[in-house]
Parts: sequence; C-alpha cells; structure tokens
Amino acid sequence: KMAHGHGHCSHDHDHDSSSEDVAILYSLYQKIDLDKVQCLNEESEGSGKTVFKSWEERMDTENFVVSDLDEELLFYVPFTGDVKLKGLRVIGGGGDTHPSELRIFKNRPLLGFDEVRGPPDQVIELTHDETAQVEYTVKPTKFASCQSLLLHFSKNFGGENTEIYYIGLRGEFTKGHRHGVTICSYEARPNPADHKTEEHNPSSNFVQ
Repeated sequence: KMAHGHGHCSHDHDHDSSSEDVAILYSLYQKIDLDKVQCLNEESEGSGKTVFKSWEERMDTENFVVSDLDEELLFYVPFTGDVKLKGLRVIGGGGDTHPSELRIFKNRPLLGFDEVRGPPDQVIELTHDETAQVEYTVKPTKFASCQSLLLHFSKNFGGENTEIYYIGLRGEFTKGHRHGVTICSYEARPNPADHKTEEHNPSSNFVQ
C-alpha cells in the first residue's frame, strides 16, 4: 500500500520511506529552465548547472562546480513557471571548500557580482553538509512568487575555492507567468488585422 502514497507524501509514511518523501519534495529541479541557468566564476564552463539534479543523484561526485578566481559563486536560476519557494539543501566540498553563506535574491536579472552587493531577500548561514541532511527554510512571504532566483554563495570556510555538488530546492510550482510574457510580445507587435476589426465593429453594432 505504501506505493500508492506518491500523491500525498505527508500522510502515513514511516521512517523507512522518508528518503522517498524527500525525493518527491525536492523535485523542483524539473521546473528549472536548465538551458538558461548561468553560473558566474565557475572554473569549468557549464559545470554550475550540473548541481541541480534529483535527490537520488545528490551524492554523485562526478558532476560538481568549483569556483575559479576566488571563493564566490553566483547562480542565476530561472523557472519555467511560478514558484513558491519553501526550502533548500546544499552539498558542498569537504573541509574549507564548503560554502558558509548563501545570499538569495528573487526575480533579479544576472548582471554581475556588483549587483548582489546590496541587501538580499534572505541570508542563510550554511553548515558543513556532505549528504544534504540539513534543510534551510526561507521566508515564505518573501519567496511566494519566484520566476527566478539569484543564489550568491559569498563565503566558504576559509578555502581559496568553493565546491558545490548539489543544490536542492523545495516549493510549489504553478504554470503561469510565461503566459503573460507571451501576451506582452503580441502587444509589442500590433497586428494590422486586429485594428481593422476594431474599426469595423462600431458600424456592425450600429446595424443591429
């Protein structure tokens, strides 16, 4: 009967299935627009996006990101819809290469490190975690409607570089904001046919 619990994961599960529960909760990576994910100061190009993976793959040490010139890493994470972010988990490198501070910004474009020097929407002090046991909760009111996140790992525990193996996001996803974007793009290019119909409308109404 436990197999039927997928839809409502918080009900009658025992401790044996807790990992399965977490896997369901942390499936938000599927709603990230991976092609548009960017990571500034990554040593190897394209490595930043590989840390957004399934819960089952969190211990995979083949795919990870290392910072390049210093300890900072800045991720731009766009979603394919609207996200209500509730929590996150991070697996970092061993010893002093593990990130120690995360600064989160909601719905900001990725312009560069200078743009994230101001006050973030939330700062999270990170602890050493190489298995993603620690969940960090975010302020629900601040992150109720996210189309994108900037994740700024600003410090580590003293290493020259920072290593990250996994970033897991938990929250609710709704399809939505893309539709608005589509409407805007139509309005930006008026269709002459629309205007013709508008011009004819008054006379057709008059006839009735």
